[in-house]
Amino acid sequence: MCSEMAPHARLAVYKACWLLGGCLGSDVLAAFEAAITDGVDILSISLGFPNSDFFSNIVSRGSFKAVSHGIFVSTSAGNNIGLTAVPLANVAPWAISVGASSLDRDFPAYITLGNGKKLYGASLYSSEEPLSRSMVPLVFAGNISNITNSNLCVPGSLPPGSVTGKIVMCEMGSISNVRKGMVVKAAGGVGMILANTVYLLKELQLDIQLIPTAVVDKRARDAIMTYIASNHDSKAKFTFQGTKLGIQPSPLVAQFSSTGPNPSTSFLLKPDIIAPGANILAAWTGKNSPTYLRDDPRRVEFNIISGTSMACPHVSGIAVLIKMAHPKWSPAAIQSALMTTAYNTYKNGKELLDVVTGKPATPFDLGAGHVDPVSALDPGLVYNASANDYLGFLCALNYSSTDINTFYEKDFECVKGKKYMAEDLNYPSFAVPLSTSGQTVMKYTRTLTNVGTPNTYKVSTSLKTPAVKISVEPEELTFVKKNEKKVYTVTFTAGSMPSGTENFGRLVWTGGKYVVSSPIAFTWD
Repeated sequence: MCSEMAPHARLAVYKACWLLGGCLGSDVLAAFEAAITDGVDILSISLGFPNSDFFSNIVSRGSFKAVSHGIFVSTSAGNNIGLTAVPLANVAPWAISVGASSLDRDFPAYITLGNGKKLYGASLYSSEEPLSRSMVPLVFAGNISNITNSNLCVPGSLPPGSVTGKIVMCEMGSISNVRKGMVVKAAGGVGMILANTVYLLKELQLDIQLIPTAVVDKRARDAIMTYIASNHDSKAKFTFQGTKLGIQPSPLVAQFSSTGPNPSTSFLLKPDIIAPGANILAAWTGKNSPTYLRDDPRRVEFNIISGTSMACPHVSGIAVLIKMAHPKWSPAAIQSALMTTAYNTYKNGKELLDVVTGKPATPFDLGAGHVDPVSALDPGLVYNASANDYLGFLCALNYSSTDINTFYEKDFECVKGKKYMAEDLNYPSFAVPLSTSGQTVMKYTRTLTNVGTPNTYKVSTSLKTPAVKISVEPEELTFVKKNEKKVYTVTFTAGSMPSGTENFGRLVWTGGKYVVSSPIAFTWD
């Protein structure tokens, strides 16, 4: 994805993960060291470790050193496994954390039931034969046997020959979708319907299956279940329509993209941004099958892959383009440009949607919004930061000097008596923790650097809750030259709300052609 976004970029690849043993921390840190020594400009890291604190997290430690050497680091926000929510990965402020979105491309497949009802699905299967010519018996895997999780088509749940010549509907969860197809095929099935059980919109994650397969959303799943339950001779057939473009609404926040809040600190909003990560066409190694399975003999040059590991290199490639246009910009300046120019509404003005709920996505889902490559090249203003700013942030979070020096190559000590403020890290977004009892007043200080044409900027704020009031001082900033800096203060005044309450807003500086936008997340805890 990085080379496709910036086709003239030179790639340096460092192997840190292994088929047996996974990704060892020592190998990941060695890869960081090699990249720093080689003088790379951008590091794309599509892996994460579960440790939530900055000190224990290998990617956090390695990326800090890289950023202190002027290297921009792009990381994946992490993936939900099946239908299970997984905490965010890679939440350090010095590296951008990228969530995943869908594209306006789809691979339509229709399931026609024996009662004439036609349901929408998606499939990477391209052949029209044999399941589109005539109706085929249709069964639900959960009705075939009493074995636990038979509805999920886990290995051993479908007896040999139990579904011969039939289309089998399996529900998502527990094991990989491709292995479900193998289970159905081994039991004699000729096709599979893979059903979502929770999320509602038509962003359907696809895999290259071993048998004709259509993936359906929850609405279609429910309709199929009702039909099977009311008909003892249920049948269906598939219609595959290949690739279609211009699918709307698009983009959507992908169902597998891990969401906030930040597990490490309530003073930092993560993820930072979203980028295309669902059903991405990508180059594929000839050393492995497209399904990752050893008993799949197929070899392909390209594969359809989903994950924040696909979204991350999209942002890495865009960062290359920004670095080429602005070679002297710091990693923080590049990150700011990407975040403050991201969009969070469709062309019709409505907010981007979350595929799981079908409702508008929040900054905990998409951070600042969806990446906008063209706008990011000319953001007008940036929120800059250095390694020293990040060190002060760690001091504010009560990390000891001993901990900090384990991943900072110079001797550093938090100054005794100095009041470090986590909320004053010069970050392009705002995370505001509030009290559940009484009034809370929080002040955040930010510095903007002019990287565009001279302009006068005026501030505006929007809120989704009357429980919070915002004041900005000053409300207007005038820049007369490049690299000029201006400081402003935001004061959040909030009443009490029940613990666990979340709400959101936005702070925007507008001047001439520039719109410099920052998301705000409020949490009462």
